[in-house]
Amino acid sequence: MRGSIRAAVAFSFLSLAAPHAFAASDSAKPVDGGVLKVGLGTDTAIIDPSITGSSITAVITRNIVDSLVGQAEDNSFKPWLAERWEINPDNTVYTFHLRKGVTFSDGTPLDAAAVKYNFDRILDPKTTSSYAKSLLGPVDKIEAPDASTVVIHYRQSFAPLLQGLSLPYLGIQSSAYLQKATNTTNTVVGSGPYILDSYVKGNGSKLSRRADYNWGPGYATHTGPAHFDEIDFKYLPEASVRLGALASGQVQAIDAVPPANFRSVQGNGALQVVTKENPGVSSAFFLNTSKGPFKEVKVRQAFQSAVNVAAAVKAAYFGTLKTADNILGPSTLYYDPGLKAKWGFDVAKANRLLDEAGWKEKDADGIRKKDGQRLTLHYVYDSAQVGDSDITLAQAAQYQVRQAGFDLQLDPVDAGGFTARTGANDYDLVSLYYVRAEPDILRTVFHSAYAPPNGANYARIASLDDKLSKAIGASDAERKQLYGEIQAEIIEQAYAVPRYIAAYQLGASKKLLGINWATNAKPNFYDAWLAP
Repeated sequence: MRGSIRAAVAFSFLSLAAPHAFAASDSAKPVDGGVLKVGLGTDTAIIDPSITGSSITAVITRNIVDSLVGQAEDNSFKPWLAERWEINPDNTVYTFHLRKGVTFSDGTPLDAAAVKYNFDRILDPKTTSSYAKSLLGPVDKIEAPDASTVVIHYRQSFAPLLQGLSLPYLGIQSSAYLQKATNTTNTVVGSGPYILDSYVKGNGSKLSRRADYNWGPGYATHTGPAHFDEIDFKYLPEASVRLGALASGQVQAIDAVPPANFRSVQGNGALQVVTKENPGVSSAFFLNTSKGPFKEVKVRQAFQSAVNVAAAVKAAYFGTLKTADNILGPSTLYYDPGLKAKWGFDVAKANRLLDEAGWKEKDADGIRKKDGQRLTLHYVYDSAQVGDSDITLAQAAQYQVRQAGFDLQLDPVDAGGFTARTGANDYDLVSLYYVRAEPDILRTVFHSAYAPPNGANYARIASLDDKLSKAIGASDAERKQLYGEIQAEIIEQAYAVPRYIAAYQLGASKKLLGINWATNAKPNFYDAWLAP
């Protein structure tokens, strides 16, 4: 293993919870049985983890699909479906030796051919696996020389593979199922500890325990089947309903603890809150540089300067989340803390830049005009993916930028509408965050190969392609330099306006024990159980 991989995991998450949250006493014996009910604040339109980057999909399907390798909370890599692996000195050949006797829930074997089929499917452009494909990197070919060996060859050195493989987006699904399925958006068949019984968009997912499961990740605290009989994920978009369900015991856990109620939940003797800051790309507005006013860098810089990020985040999240000062979160390798001095709220600067860009005239509403056109911007967002607090944040930004003469319009759409609008380049800005314990996540969000509809490069830039491609195989020192230059260009050219350091906020009954955390800051429920 080369030094770049060792360094890539040499950082830690920030937890705002008590050290022993969800931990049982050494003498406590886990209780088998029962139903774990989890309330989710946002929805997903797709349950197949290979064809979406949805965080909610990751939370649900982590229980359904297993990965070749696991990554523990201390960022070390552990065996899972692969008992062991070898990596050649320049990170161009990875050889995985699979655990024998593993089967999918449909009874078919999980062998090298199944793994190869999964990865070949992800690499096939027809599958539209933009995020999962980016995690696999510049694959040359995949071989299955025998039933228990998978070899992945790369066209160039690719250091981040193990971390990507640990995520559910590269989890292994039944190849027999995939070959027969005409549409996988609402079904998934894996080898995990739970089986997906049902998924209904706008409602939730029901999972049942697999009785013969016996191949959990190396970081798990037990072997054999999971403890709960079932997991019921309920879509509860209304914050008050979600919180009420937790307080009354209708559910044992919720995500997206309402910021206004965060302290009261913490103070409830029967409840607990755990916050895990996400590594990866911070929540940000991404500005479309390919059309409209944002084609001009001064207009983008003016917008970036007109948003009082700290005030907007405080208004929306009541101090429960930290304001972002960079496109990468601070728990991400090669995060550059020095960039916070390069940008920030400055209305005078915003006005000056807009004047210089020719937007000098204002109409009766105070909105700037140029060549008869108002300075109108359309913020397009999926109303099922963007929660109430993020909408409040956008409304705060809407008011703030109006002081400089921007007319920011909020355009809520459904999942299909978002895909259509962004694919047709019919937007000025969107918002998102991406969670990954590796700075290579920047390639997913800023490389031209991933411009919509092929991925998440909503800024629609190509200027970073060379550096992003070079960084995946460079030495530690060169990677640090390249990612530093990439972060600086994103901020200085105002491709994005960082907003807050995204975090997973789990509110739960104190009787819910045994939860551990994935490196994408998501809870794992395999070891979880409910005390009587």
